[in-house]
Amino acid sequence: MIDLKTPLRSDDVKDLKVGDVITITGTIYTARDQAHRRIVEDGEPFDLDGKVLFHAGPIINKKDDGTYEVVAIGPTTSMRMNPYEADVIDKGVRVVIGKGGMDDNVRQALKDNNAVYVVATGGCAALYVDAVREVDSVTWLDLGVPEAMWELKVDSFGPLIVAMDSQGKSLYD
Repeated sequence: MIDLKTPLRSDDVKDLKVGDVITITGTIYTARDQAHRRIVEDGEPFDLDGKVLFHAGPIINKKDDGTYEVVAIGPTTSMRMNPYEADVIDKGVRVVIGKGGMDDNVRQALKDNNAVYVVATGGCAALYVDAVREVDSVTWLDLGVPEAMWELKVDSFGPLIVAMDSQGKSLYD
């Protein structure tokens, strides 16, 4: 198993191959349909270069002290992000986490930008939450809790399987 540490550089993902199993330590950001749309149409809320995006709508609890905790976090179907993902990857995202695969436009963007798409196992939201150490911030909460971009500090988040690599290969072929 390969543990990637964020922020990621091109060299960190260029040798990953379809079928490799990875974990991620550092920072990941959740981003679903509306966050992707907003990134493309209105601009990125922060520099996305070297970042990891997770197609997830976490269940979040706001604690009495005003901080947040993740109760559960699992992948959502990635194909819903197909209209936006290539443009988002062009902004420097190195790893996209989701489930179910993505289209050939995304495959080309991964290849052009030396990035990878990895799959998280559906139904493992309670398992993945154990790797979340803290919620660092939230962006675009006006979109609602599932659609907001949550910045999460994680430790050995995974296991994740490389499903589309930076050489254009896909587990779905």
